Amino acid sequence: MSTAQLPVAGIELGGTKCILTLAHGPDRIVAQETVPTQAPETTLAGLEAVLAGWWRDHGFAALGIASFGPVCLDPADDRFGYILTTSKPGWSGTDVARRLAAPFGVPMAFDTDVNGAALAEMHWGAGQGLSDFAYVTVGTGVGVGLIINGQPTRGIGHCEMGHIRVPRLAEDRAPSGCPFHDDCIEGLASGTGIRAALGDQPVEQVGEDHPVWNRVASAIALLCHAMVATAGPRRIAIGGGVIQRQPHLLARIDPLLRDSIAGYLTVPPAPYIVSPALGDQAGPLGPIAMALQARASARP
Repeated sequence: MSTAQLPVAGIELGGTKCILTLAHGPDRIVAQETVPTQAPETTLAGLEAVLAGWWRDHGFAALGIASFGPVCLDPADDRFGYILTTSKPGWSGTDVARRLAAPFGVPMAFDTDVNGAALAEMHWGAGQGLSDFAYVTVGTGVGVGLIINGQPTRGIGHCEMGHIRVPRLAEDRAPSGCPFHDDCIEGLASGTGIRAALGDQPVEQVGEDHPVWNRVASAIALLCHAMVATAGPRRIAIGGGVIQRQPHLLARIDPLLRDSIAGYLTVPPAPYIVSPALGDQAGPLGPIAMALQARASARP
């Protein structure tokens, strides 16, 4: 079987679970398995076992790995493919990409989980036909996959726009969920930030009219303002657990963004801020999109 006929393999390495996918694309998924994210050695051994089984039973032409961060994305750095200093216990300094790719000798792509999801949406979802696109996930944290001229942003590190500091609402004096910043988007709008603001009150008991959602919507709208004023994505898709469980938030963000821009810049007409078209498969399909790109780039 030629390389072009083989599927590609992808791993979405998340904070609580890893999703492995063997596929030709979103409509041709050969297999999908989940490995809990535990200690590094236990987790990586589980991932290696799944990949080894797929290699034996199916083969694959490339491997994409999309990981929680921060990670090193500079191929010239000895730490390329490593998770850097992270709050995830035991994972700082863990070699992920090179270790997982080593047994197979196929093209490999490594990036952040949100960059992977953004690329998947550009291949098959809300970002199709666009070269400038942003994918935002609002869950335990806030991550941004920012694609400019068809490529994820690079530089001294990957995009960490969840830690942009923004003005709080005047009435918001509740604690931040970020241990580093009292007023960053992640601290104000993430699931962790929401729990910090609510204290002992369970989020399940909070209605749509609770003031905490004003804080969340405002922070995310200001994140979108920053992206419009800097990178100018042609569309922004916002997903993640917080948005999925509180769908009323998405409709609030677009008008808040336009109010914040205040006519200084031209925001594309609605729908500009949208849900991910791939839903909860945007993350798992991210490394598949990456692997397909790696396979295409490796062809003579």
